[in-house]
Amino acid sequence: MILQRLFAGRTSGFYVDVGAHHPTRFSNTYIFYRMGWSGVNIDAQPGSMKLFRRLRPRDINIETGVHEVPGEMQYFVFNEPALNGFSRELSVAKDSDDTRHKIVDEIPVPVRPLGEILSELDLPAEIDFLSVDVEGLDLPVLRSNNWEKFKPEVVLAEIRNSSLDELANDPTAQYMAEQGYGIFAKTFNTVIFRRK
Repeated sequence: MILQRLFAGRTSGFYVDVGAHHPTRFSNTYIFYRMGWSGVNIDAQPGSMKLFRRLRPRDINIETGVHEVPGEMQYFVFNEPALNGFSRELSVAKDSDDTRHKIVDEIPVPVRPLGEILSELDLPAEIDFLSVDVEGLDLPVLRSNNWEKFKPEVVLAEIRNSSLDELANDPTAQYMAEQGYGIFAKTFNTVIFRRK
């Protein structure tokens, strides 16, 4: 709802969704797609883009992991795909703390820097918003962007377990401030940064 207010009245725009997970479920971009926007969806889960290509044909859909260091990383697959991710620490904690959600597989997945991925695409001059939700490794994804070339108006990143008072000291918030963004809003796990 916050994004809808920020972009009220815009019938077209462009987004980048890293950790897109599913074309509709838990999606920060789907409502904008339905309004006529388009963008780039990126997710590391093998096979995830098949459904995106079917349900979001206007979008560019890319199946890869994103990280500041290119190569390969271990990807933790849960019985609830929304929890899949590269963070061993967060995945093991979820697996041991939650009786319903368990790691069912661990597989190597290629990862590439976001700036490199975006540089290979024919993108519009302006990216309206970037949504990053990669289960604990949002900061390395943000650091992998080329901020001189790709500077969205709004950036969403997951910052867990931070109160509003603690937010300014969070490494992700500090990094975004260095890139010229201020904290605009916070939901339960997501912080919305706006370009100054």
